[in-house]
Amino acid sequence: MHDSTIKKVAQATAPKGAMGQTYLVSGKRVAMRLWDNEQPQQSDPEQRDYETVGYVIAGRAELTLEGQTIRLQKGDSWLVPAKSEHSYRILEPFTAIEATSPPAQVHGRDEV
Repeated sequence: MHDSTIKKVAQATAPKGAMGQTYLVSGKRVAMRLWDNEQPQQSDPEQRDYETVGYVIAGRAELTLEGQTIRLQKGDSWLVPAKSEHSYRILEPFTAIEATSPPAQVHGRDEV
C-alpha cells in the first residue's frame, strides 16, 4: 500500500529552526524550508548529509561550494550536493525556498 497522506503547513504556524529557517511541509524523502528576509551575514563552511536545491525569491547572496563561488539573485536556483563543503554570504536581505533530501530536520541533520 502506498502513502496517500496529504499535508498542509501554514508559514505563520510552521516550526522554526535554530539557524532562522522556517520548516514548511515535509515528506518521507523531501522537505521544504523558507529563509525569510535573512540579513547580510557570512556562514562558516559546513557539510551536510542531505542534498539541497533552492530558489531565490528576493535579495542577493554568494554560495561558495567546494572552492567555487557563484552569485545568487532573484530568479536563480542552485544545488548543493550532499556532503559537499559550502558556505553562504548574504549580500542584501535574502528570501529563498529550499528543498532538502532526505528531510533536513529529521535525525538531527540540520542542527548547528
